[in-house]
Amino acid sequence: MSAASSVMALVRPDLQAFAGYSSARSSALVGDVWLNANESAWANPADSEGRARRYPDPQPAALRARLADLYNCTPEQLLIGRGSDEAIDLLVRALCEPGRDAVLVTPPVFGMYAVCARLQNAPLLEVPLRDDGEALNADLDAVIATALAGNAKLVFLCSPSNPAGSTIALDQIERVARALQGRALVVVDEAYAEYAALPSAVSLLATHDNVAVLRTLSKAHALAAARIGSLIAAPALIALLRRCQAPYPIPGPCADLALAGLSDSNLQLTASRVERIKAERSRLQLALAVLPGVLRVYPSQGNYLLVRFADAQQAFDALLDAGVVVRDQRAAPQLHDALRITVGSTLENDRVLSALAARRVAA
Repeated sequence: MSAASSVMALVRPDLQAFAGYSSARSSALVGDVWLNANESAWANPADSEGRARRYPDPQPAALRARLADLYNCTPEQLLIGRGSDEAIDLLVRALCEPGRDAVLVTPPVFGMYAVCARLQNAPLLEVPLRDDGEALNADLDAVIATALAGNAKLVFLCSPSNPAGSTIALDQIERVARALQGRALVVVDEAYAEYAALPSAVSLLATHDNVAVLRTLSKAHALAAARIGSLIAAPALIALLRRCQAPYPIPGPCADLALAGLSDSNLQLTASRVERIKAERSRLQLALAVLPGVLRVYPSQGNYLLVRFADAQQAFDALLDAGVVVRDQRAAPQLHDALRITVGSTLENDRVLSALAARRVAA
């Protein structure tokens, strides 16, 4: 079985030949008078350059090529979407028949996987992270067994995991992909990969067609409001998902901003900022660990730290009183006493430490 046919066999049968919507910008027509999309003949008065009058390229070629170069894949392997969220939703809708094909997640983890499964009426399988006293790690033997027994079509592995901060070694991801070949697509969410010290799972696509990778410009590249995410997968699957995607998913101004943000000079600046965050992460982790009332600070390969407190409400309130907003994780499985703190600038991290040090901790 070829790679293309193998991965396409995971797609819902009713969508495998789906043609989708053919938009006015999806054809290769060339002209200088464009009257095929019912656009305005004039620019909006607020749009002095008239750049917003026309519908945008559904997959901006220059940005797609730049992202492919950044992530070490081909443009045909990459789909640009509105953040990683859109790619997650597309995968669930395209692969999972409602009420039958399951989605597997490893809680506590990013909540959108479960949200998209619920919206598709796809059964949700949960394999909790294991707390070994030092870190919260994925139980991959249980992931494989549960996926096979529960008819999972999609297995989401978050590495670095949000909020746990733990990673999954490349050979272990490969082990899961091999065990689930022909049964499920293994989706590796690498939203925080820039902060981690491990290679990308993109390298596995050459030998494992049932691997897909999620990347985003929202974190390390500081373009959260532009909503630019990427899905990297087998070209046949990318082509199918493109047919399932909304006609014009990437606003022109967002594509322009993203492309400018990925210039060589800006990438160098981003890399230096990532190193600063990693240094601050280490400093913040050590400083938090010795504060009264802090039970545990988990090691992290992301730009955040998961922290357990003797009194998480008191810690949350102390930070809020100091004007610092952190993520309350207490509703998540296993995290009844935990907060997630994003690693900020040196001054921001000092405010966190000062607020927590100043609070009164009951004996």
